[in-house]
Amino acid sequence: MSHVRILVVLLLALALAPAAAAGTIINRAAQALANDPVYVDPSATTVSQADADVLRREVASKGKGPIYIAVLPKAALAEAGGSAVGISDELHRILGRRGVYAVVAGNQFRAESTDLGTGKAGKLATDAFRAHHTAGVTPTLVDFIDRVGAARSGSGSSGGGKSFGWWPIVILAIAGFLVYRTIKRRRQNASDFVAVKETAREDLVALADDVQGLEHKVDGNDAAKRDYLAALDKYSQASSAFDRAASPAQLAPVAESLEEGRYLMASAESRLEGQEPPERRPACFVDPRHGPSVRDVEWAPPGGQPRAVPACAADATRIEEGEEPESRQVLVGGRATPYWAAGPMYGGYFGGFFPGLLLGELMVGGLGGWGGGPGGYDTGGAGDGDFGGGGAGDFGGGDFGGGDGGGGDF
Repeated sequence: MSHVRILVVLLLALALAPAAAAGTIINRAAQALANDPVYVDPSATTVSQADADVLRREVASKGKGPIYIAVLPKAALAEAGGSAVGISDELHRILGRRGVYAVVAGNQFRAESTDLGTGKAGKLATDAFRAHHTAGVTPTLVDFIDRVGAARSGSGSSGGGKSFGWWPIVILAIAGFLVYRTIKRRRQNASDFVAVKETAREDLVALADDVQGLEHKVDGNDAAKRDYLAALDKYSQASSAFDRAASPAQLAPVAESLEEGRYLMASAESRLEGQEPPERRPACFVDPRHGPSVRDVEWAPPGGQPRAVPACAADATRIEEGEEPESRQVLVGGRATPYWAAGPMYGGYFGGFFPGLLLGELMVGGLGGWGGGPGGYDTGGAGDGDFGGGGAGDFGGGDFGGGDGGGGDF
């Protein structure tokens, strides 16, 4: 049984290895659409490259504005909850551009927009589908493009040549600035989350390696083996929480399970040496990967105020002898930085190691300022308000998150 468990650990560790350079199907589509209004995935079979050229010409001549069309294989649906609407939402989130987004994934055809009014793109997609779906995907998309262009021409009427003065320009300028700021903030939050999740992944892999090293040591020692198996379970819990996390705040349970797993490993080591388990204390503040602390020591980080922090035996000795301990380093803007000085983006994750008042006492009071206030990181769920509910307010007249995207299934 122990060999089966360690095999699970190794497989999970491999699964946490950095993703290959090639992106997902949706990411590849977004990258292509940044420079081309029509993208046909190499694995898609419903539209040929010649037909893609027809669609590009139709967008340029009849679209009357930006239209983004992605033709993807059925496998892309799994990356967006099984729906082509989810793919449309993701493309819009990644590109951050106004316009009409049409997606054909497998046999699903759905469309959404930021400029046609709520539900309008879905209705146009449905009308085009009903008129041409028996002829195939390309004729349906050509008709859809024509309908979008006609709708835009109708909504762009001057209303008899009336003049509305300069105030609409001011309103548009303000709205444009707010949209730009919102998109920039969300892109920054998404980029920050990638960095924080990579830090959590490194910690998971480190725990997997440490647990593996205990497997054969605990044979013949029932108490140590119980701690080892419990640590293995905590690793599994941390891995599951890691997979579910969609924001830095949601990585806190990962840290909590990692901290408990490291304590259980320390307990197993003590039992192997014939000693009682160590006192249950917070993780080492210098680097939580060092496991539970043994005592509090007075420490002043560079530029900070002296205060008592929990430290492992090795770091406690270094600090008491006047040496500077090597703090856990994380990436901020591509530069290695002590985690406690990395800013609010890492607060959700490392808060799992130092919950409650301990976190506030250690961090807000001078060791990095993970508290709220101006510039604080938005720790809500990733993408909150992007396209559901608040989406129309952000982009004006859009229908992202507001319906089923119309269209139909070929």
